[in-house]
Amino acid sequence: MGTYVEVEKNVTLYVEDVGKGTPVIFLHGWPLNSRMFEYQFTWLSEQGYRCIGIDQRGFGKSDAPAEGYSYDRLADDIKAVIDRLELDQVYLVGFSVGGAIAVRYMARHGGYRIRKLALLGAAAPAFTQRDHYPYGMKREEAEAQIAAIQQDRPQLLRDFGSQFLDGGGEKAISGPFKDWLQQLGLEASAWGTVRTFESLRDEDLREDILQIKTSTTIFQGMRDTICPPEFAALLLAGIDGSTLVQFKQSGHGILFDEPDKFNEELLRFLK
Repeated sequence: MGTYVEVEKNVTLYVEDVGKGTPVIFLHGWPLNSRMFEYQFTWLSEQGYRCIGIDQRGFGKSDAPAEGYSYDRLADDIKAVIDRLELDQVYLVGFSVGGAIAVRYMARHGGYRIRKLALLGAAAPAFTQRDHYPYGMKREEAEAQIAAIQQDRPQLLRDFGSQFLDGGGEKAISGPFKDWLQQLGLEASAWGTVRTFESLRDEDLREDILQIKTSTTIFQGMRDTICPPEFAALLLAGIDGSTLVQFKQSGHGILFDEPDKFNEELLRFLK
């Protein structure tokens, strides 16, 4: 069932809450929403897990204020949901920018009430290139993406979708399925889409990852061109005791490119 949680004055987030048992929080990627995990929710709720999907501000059914899209604020939103739902011993699962927000949450809030952390194709330690960090998108490329969002958001989302999936995984991905992912992106607000991408462009988590002391598993598509394998290698080196699971036939959308392997590894992480 769905519920709404006020995370600050006049800002309310939509939270999907399915099943009973061990709580698992899912943080979606840009520019989607918590429905990207609907197949995991259906399956895991039958395995004795409580699946909690948070639509980040600006996305899905959540409020879309003009401001408040820094990683600090987005991490604080997660804490507000955890407190409101009185959750403890949580498994935190973050995909793409959701993984980046999860990293900031772990550092900013000291891993508050988190039992284990899973980073799925995480946009971390930093999404764009900078001094002493030659990985990811160039800043001018990120700015071109933002300009494209402001000019023709549907086309930009279509172009992004063409990079999202590798298509060489376990199962063929249908045209209607790709259309569904496109629709999830269109449900976001235009300004939330831009502001969150600006945070992707600007934020740096290299110091944050060093502060994570919770058991962490890194899931990485080896054909990912959005958050490339170099990101996972840096996370593995920076997060003490972390482990890496490689998806050799996956692009960025590992849960869609290799769904059976992804679900198997996710359940192994949870157990």
